[in-house]
Amino acid sequence: MWMTTLLARYLAGDSLKIVLEHSRYVADLALEVAGRLAVTEYDRLFIEEAALLHDVGVYQVYAPELGLYGSQPYILHGVLGRAVLEGEGYPLHALVCERHTGVGLTRDDIIRQSLPLPIRDMCPLSLPEQIICFADLFYSKKPGRLKERKTVAQVRKNLLPFGEVKVTVFNEWLTRFQ
Repeated sequence: MWMTTLLARYLAGDSLKIVLEHSRYVADLALEVAGRLAVTEYDRLFIEEAALLHDVGVYQVYAPELGLYGSQPYILHGVLGRAVLEGEGYPLHALVCERHTGVGLTRDDIIRQSLPLPIRDMCPLSLPEQIICFADLFYSKKPGRLKERKTVAQVRKNLLPFGEVKVTVFNEWLTRFQ
């Protein structure tokens, strides 16, 4: 698949294996959701591709537990991934990278939390973006725990520190996607 080749341009070794395995779990769940919603074949293909590429930006971050020794903070991996995929000629896939953090980040989130991100809304807008973002919430990139699917309660607990509104968005997606 061309997505694996593209990821291999930016990642290697254990970090490539981790991102590939994590992204495959995310893609599989996203495709399962898409199947329940009867999305078009075009959107199914896009969902799979974008889900497999959503974490390409991690290659520039510092996350030693993932074998990554870049100079950027982890929170930037979505923005960095957007730049990579835009440069590779995949602007719609790039938006998934930028918009997949949590249930999305608003300008207010970025300002309130003093995040080192561009001050703009980075929330999933399209149905494919929302499906991928939703699926990503259930899987971690922690080595040894890649295949463990989080429960709905665990996802809610992880989102709660960022505000009840984040849990509300997740709950709305849960109702819509299941």
